[in-house]
Amino acid sequence: MLFPRRAPHYYCCFICLLLLVATHAASAEKLSFRPADPLNTAAFDHFYNMDYAHAISEFEQVLQKHPDDPFAVNHLLTAVLFQELYRMGALNTGEYANDSFVATAHRPADPKVQQRIKELVETARGLEEKRLAANAKDVDALYARGVTRGQLSTYTALVERSWYSALKSAVGARKDHEQVLELSPDYTDAKLIVGAHNYVLGSLPWGVKILVKVIGQGGSKEKGIRCLKEAAAGGGETSTDAKIVLLLFLRREHKYPEALEIAHGLVPRYPQNLLIALEQGNLLRASEHNSEAVSAYQQIWHSGRDGLYPDLHYELAALSLGDLLRAQKDYPGAASAYEQLNQIQKPDPEVLQKANLGAGEMYDVLKKRELALQKYQAVVATNVNTAPAETARKRMKEAYRQE
Repeated sequence: MLFPRRAPHYYCCFICLLLLVATHAASAEKLSFRPADPLNTAAFDHFYNMDYAHAISEFEQVLQKHPDDPFAVNHLLTAVLFQELYRMGALNTGEYANDSFVATAHRPADPKVQQRIKELVETARGLEEKRLAANAKDVDALYARGVTRGQLSTYTALVERSWYSALKSAVGARKDHEQVLELSPDYTDAKLIVGAHNYVLGSLPWGVKILVKVIGQGGSKEKGIRCLKEAAAGGGETSTDAKIVLLLFLRREHKYPEALEIAHGLVPRYPQNLLIALEQGNLLRASEHNSEAVSAYQQIWHSGRDGLYPDLHYELAALSLGDLLRAQKDYPGAASAYEQLNQIQKPDPEVLQKANLGAGEMYDVLKKRELALQKYQAVVATNVNTAPAETARKRMKEAYRQE
């Protein structure tokens, strides 16, 4: 067979990662927005702080005042989509380090939200195509269409799990923004998707590279990073998004000091963005600054307990802390960190299962078999049809032994 069977999956794995963070239509650092509406400032501040409910309400108000502006539609589309992806458990960037999320189903999407997303996509596309029919070189309409296509790719891949359709939309997004740059080279916002795609395609295995070249796509990691840095430094609408993408890609390249510099700037700017705070801790761990990583995870946990992350699953920090302490062979500390999940009133069930499984294994290492069995039973009781539950059943038959 000429191409790998999972090539579209592999390609979309990376494409969805970049689109998850790269296709917002504006940045909260910018003082003026499209459309020009003072409510956009508050809306994007809420959005980047993961307060999706307030962001959606404010974007709806903006759209009511600017019903013919595709940027206003895309803003609302992004907020609705990301709120649902977070609820589904699909915004954990750690899963995108490999293609495990391809085969891992999260909580199903709400059919009503799915319908709303599709309606917003069609509304945005209708406005964009109308403007492009009048002027095929309308760079703002081309840019807006690229954003819409990018969000459609994310939705199609992560909600409908239709990889070929997602690939088609992702390629369309890049082509739109490449055309924007041909018409207006100083339109730095368009360098975000173009740069991210270049990096992604430059990182793929040779077999997949051949496949994407057949469909007219190529890439270079170096060009991708350069474009992303230009977008980040450009002060345009996608400056914040470019920084987030750079943070993730620089981590992949093991350029931890540069990635941490970006993270250190983003965390105080968006103090309620749990995912950026967690990524900072992950970077510290990856760069072997373990004591600082421990402090970062502990700070997230305590801040969450103090109410900084309302309605967000800050218990991920306890799971990450447990994993780090486990790697350091601090088994009592790891068990204690995993046990923190049981202090949460409504923890994410997937995170809870992983934590209880980890705690059970630590108790086995510590020769506390009865406690270990209790933890394994809790894993199975949460959901019998998961990988952690399958592992827990094995551990109930035979105690875990540290390799």
